[in-house]
Amino acid sequence: MEVAIVLLVIAVVFITQAVKVVPQQHAWIRERLGKYAGTLTPGLNFIVPFVDRVAYKHSLKEIPLDVPSQVCITRDNTQLQVDGILYFQVTDPMRASYGSSNYIMAVTQLAQTSLRSVIGKLELDKTFEERDMINAQVVNAIDEAALNWGVKVLRYEIKDLTPPNEILRAMQAQITAEREKRALIAASEGRRQEQINIATGEREAFIARSEGEKQAAINKAQGEAQALVTVASATAQALERVAAAIEKPCGTEAVQLKIAESAVQAYSKVAQDANTTLIVPSNISEVSGLIASAMRVVQQGNAK
Repeated sequence: MEVAIVLLVIAVVFITQAVKVVPQQHAWIRERLGKYAGTLTPGLNFIVPFVDRVAYKHSLKEIPLDVPSQVCITRDNTQLQVDGILYFQVTDPMRASYGSSNYIMAVTQLAQTSLRSVIGKLELDKTFEERDMINAQVVNAIDEAALNWGVKVLRYEIKDLTPPNEILRAMQAQITAEREKRALIAASEGRRQEQINIATGEREAFIARSEGEKQAAINKAQGEAQALVTVASATAQALERVAAAIEKPCGTEAVQLKIAESAVQAYSKVAQDANTTLIVPSNISEVSGLIASAMRVVQQGNAK
């Protein structure tokens, strides 16, 4: 009975040592008598008890690694407190086991040295603008060396860039001065545009007024010319009618009568003015002579 129990215990121990269940996204390194003998893949695996052993266990998942904060010096001799996070993945479990005694520490140290090298080539202002470039260069530098460790570096991200307090105050003062400068420039541009708008408005108003005055003068001149043409046309028509009337029977006597009436009216108007001294001809025949002279003028005009 005791022998059976002992055999049962030995069998249980043997089975426990021989059967290995590897989880998904994991890889176990098997050694046989201290020598690499293969990689156990996810699922059920069997090894030789007391001869084989699981020496290393690796996770094949993507691993985030917090890179400790460090002080970096920029190209313009400014200190920066920089910390970041690194994402990597074990791609070759055998190399990860035997390529480095501690690949996590190796990757961390390489990330820090690569970051200092990249930051040292940039000026302070560029470090804030070129984060993507810094991340890419750090990944390239680490990935090239990590191939021997069976590790693939996926990406690196800078979490924070912190300059000294003196630099922060200087940057804040610079930002404030730049904003004030922009405000002054904007205000001066506004005043300049306002003056331009006022000058443009005055010029357009002056042009409009001058155009209006010009058009008014043209219209007035055209009106006066039209009036003169109309008066001249009316006078010509009146003269034509008078000439036609003279040629009719008794036309001459009518003209004499009209001239006599005009002369009488002229004398009467002169007589009505109290400040005018009226000299009446002593001989009425002089008036007849005036009428005769007017008639000769009319007859000469008709003859022409």
